[in-house]
Amino acid sequence: MIEKNFTIEGMSCASCAQTVEKATKKLSGVQESTVNLATEKMHITYDEAKLTDKDIQEAVNQSGYKAVTNTKQKNYVIEGMTCASCAQTIEKAVGKLAAVQMVNVNLATEKMSIEYDPDQLVLADVTKAVEEVGYTAHEEVETGDEVDRTREKKAQHIKDMWQRFWISALFTVPLLYISMGHMLGMPLPEFIDPMANAVTFALAQLVLTIPVIILGREFFKVGFKALVKGHPNMDSLVALGTSAAFLYSLISTVAIGMGNTHLAMDLYYESAAVILTLITLGKYFEALSKGKTSEAIKKLMGLAPKQARIMRNGQEVDVAIDEVQVNDLIIVKPGEKMPVDGIVVEGNTSVDEAMLTGESIPVEKTAGDAVIGASINQNGTIKYKATKVGKDTALSQIIKLVEDAQGSKAPIAKLADIISGYFVPIVIVLAVISGLAWYIAGESGVFALTIAISVLVIACPCALGLATPTAIMVGTGKGAEHGVLIKSGGALEKTHKIQTIIFDKTGTITEGKPEVTDILAVNGMSEEELLILAASAERGSEHPLGEAIVHGAEKKDLSLFKTQTFNALPGHGIEVTIENQSLLLGNKKLMIDRGISIDTVETVSDTLAGEGKTPMYIAKDDQIVGIIAVADTVKANSLKAIEKLHKMGLEVAIITGDNKRTAQAIAKQVGIDHVLSEVLPEEKANEVKKLQAEGKIVAMVGDGINDAPALAQADIGIAIGSGTDVAMESADIVLMRSDLMDVSTAVELSKATIKNIKENLFWAFGYNVLGIPIAMGLLHVFGGPLLNPMLAGAAMSFSSVSVLINALRLKRFKPSSNK
Repeated sequence: MIEKNFTIEGMSCASCAQTVEKATKKLSGVQESTVNLATEKMHITYDEAKLTDKDIQEAVNQSGYKAVTNTKQKNYVIEGMTCASCAQTIEKAVGKLAAVQMVNVNLATEKMSIEYDPDQLVLADVTKAVEEVGYTAHEEVETGDEVDRTREKKAQHIKDMWQRFWISALFTVPLLYISMGHMLGMPLPEFIDPMANAVTFALAQLVLTIPVIILGREFFKVGFKALVKGHPNMDSLVALGTSAAFLYSLISTVAIGMGNTHLAMDLYYESAAVILTLITLGKYFEALSKGKTSEAIKKLMGLAPKQARIMRNGQEVDVAIDEVQVNDLIIVKPGEKMPVDGIVVEGNTSVDEAMLTGESIPVEKTAGDAVIGASINQNGTIKYKATKVGKDTALSQIIKLVEDAQGSKAPIAKLADIISGYFVPIVIVLAVISGLAWYIAGESGVFALTIAISVLVIACPCALGLATPTAIMVGTGKGAEHGVLIKSGGALEKTHKIQTIIFDKTGTITEGKPEVTDILAVNGMSEEELLILAASAERGSEHPLGEAIVHGAEKKDLSLFKTQTFNALPGHGIEVTIENQSLLLGNKKLMIDRGISIDTVETVSDTLAGEGKTPMYIAKDDQIVGIIAVADTVKANSLKAIEKLHKMGLEVAIITGDNKRTAQAIAKQVGIDHVLSEVLPEEKANEVKKLQAEGKIVAMVGDGINDAPALAQADIGIAIGSGTDVAMESADIVLMRSDLMDVSTAVELSKATIKNIKENLFWAFGYNVLGIPIAMGLLHVFGGPLLNPMLAGAAMSFSSVSVLINALRLKRFKPSSNK
């Protein structure tokens, strides 16, 4: 199943939307179709094996409307966001553009991803739409220099926030002492004593507050700009609250100067300064924590070397990595990293590929072997030809997969997104209502102002906006560290719900390469002689069983004979002459047809076949001399991986085109109880559908092109990293180490991440649900204390940081098999 968005042209009312929905829902293969009249978009989920975009467009056309899809994807870096409301504002603004079919703004990564129709959209309109709501959008550039610049920019931002905080604190601490010290019995010099010199007492506070206001001017600039444009955000709340406190205090200072000295006890300068200082500190910790959530990406980016040594005009030249082109000849010496992907043309070495596969054992490389960019050349100088550069290298693809996953939204985030969109305007209304209510109830104007400021300052949409993306960033990054690439937040969320896992047999449960497993020699023949004869006969054979026998002899360094005659017997085997000896190699049917007795080996042959092995009979001069059994051997970790999944309460099945006997033999070896055998490649997706029809959440694990439809059909497709590009494209999760133990790692990571997201959302919702009523004076109604605006500011800062700290706990995740 795939999901797509179409722009629907020609609709004028709700009836039109209903018509289009009905027309598309009637199509075979459509699971869900919803049409939004306001956005003029149709979101449709359908089986691409049964339906094409053209079929959908034709159905819409026949109902009297037009469906447009020709989407491209573009990523932007967004500057100026401070909270979830900012992200919502940008999404709404860009989403209104007619040709934009999907927009996703991620507060944690500060990036926006859009899908759009290039025929209808001028990209300048996107940046303009973002600017109109008060933010800046830059198209994301993926060069190494740009990545470094972005990193430096974020580091500078963290440095600036810290500087803003400590300078603000230098003024705020004496301000607090002057304004509140005397209440705690602390001495004040007579010239600023409120009882003796009320005017200097007020002016001293004003002088100390102004620098803090200047340092925090960004809150006011961004907050009031967003408010004027009708899209208030968290900065708007802070700006309104602190401005109210400062302006009230300023007016009171003028009144004190005119003789109303009793107002000296009702100044709020310290509230404005402390709120700005504490929120700046909160923003500093937030920026610091956000940086840690994306450490996995930084580590991956740091793997790639900055330069490459290439051959140009017969000379070795050092060039920047971005200048390497396909077919360039690259020289790599011991201890250096491979700059890009390629094929070795000269030299021998061993290469550490742990950065990509997690496999600690170095891999031997000779001419013709593939090398991966960022892997480490260990002990020999090699020359290789570049085959993939820039964005096409394996490392770049992994980085893109992780970035896309970190930028995507999980379905669990929807409620928080909806609330964030309305949060700030509701808080402003609540602040006004609660302030007025207390004033009407007979409290003083100062009391009412305290309530309004507290409500504005304590509300925190940031916690809501950061709850999901931060956990997804850490979770997907942690997956990448363990060789598990999770492509989206949706996949990360859904994985923990899996009930049934189907494994493809060949290349997934098994190695995918047949090997000699048993040799039985009879009638005076030794095992070694039998293997030499069989391998000599099969040398040059393209049949997998023949290749396995030749490979078995090569592993033992056996010298082979030349064949004198060779005759293929389709469906039976081969007939050859070696050293003037007539040999027959083939199946049971061949032996029976030639009248050769197999009584001495038949029992063993049947036993081997029952174990999922393929026995090949060998006869010399019309007499049976032995059997060589060949089988696709089970991967070392298959049994352990499946035991682990069973312990987690998951149902495990095996799917294969092999006959039932072989499939059941393999299943028995690894402890799988549900066997789907003799399944044609094109029918694998249907087998997945059958299980889904029973209401099960199904994962499919495979590695080949023929697994791609089943991987796409499954609720979660898991591709083995050593498999084909097509399989990996179709999958939701890619296991880079080709280790089946990582299937349980993916499930455990999903469970840990979802638990973390739920904790974050509980805290974010709980904080606001409890905090706002307290700020409105709920406790005071029952004789309790009134919330000081300064405490409200501290609580607001802590709420965002606590969500980020909780998300960072995921960094301690370890698969249970590694603990």
